[in-house]
Amino acid sequence: MPAKFYIGQIIYHNRFNYRGVIVGIDAVFSHSEYWYENMATSRPPKDRPWYHVLVDQSLQSTYVAERNLLVNDDSSQINHHLLGHYFDKYDGKRYYSKQKPH
Repeated sequence: MPAKFYIGQIIYHNRFNYRGVIVGIDAVFSHSEYWYENMATSRPPKDRPWYHVLVDQSLQSTYVAERNLLVNDDSSQINHHLLGHYFDKYDGKRYYSKQKPH
């Protein structure tokens, strides 16, 4: 199943009410069974995409099932200390990944 969201997209977590930016995508759940049992309390499907997200106004990053994310209409920039590690451009709507040197 293709991912609904993309790297650099600003999203909204509909269960925990936070904004963030996607920095990675796993086609299916890829953390440990222990993590799933203890953190994924709503038991989202493992066979759908999961996203690595930097949380706005926080030092946290999270791992989120696709079903818990919504497109975010607030296009203000994300405030996270690792933003520059992943991205080097923001066009007012999305972030663009840093180009890898050849």
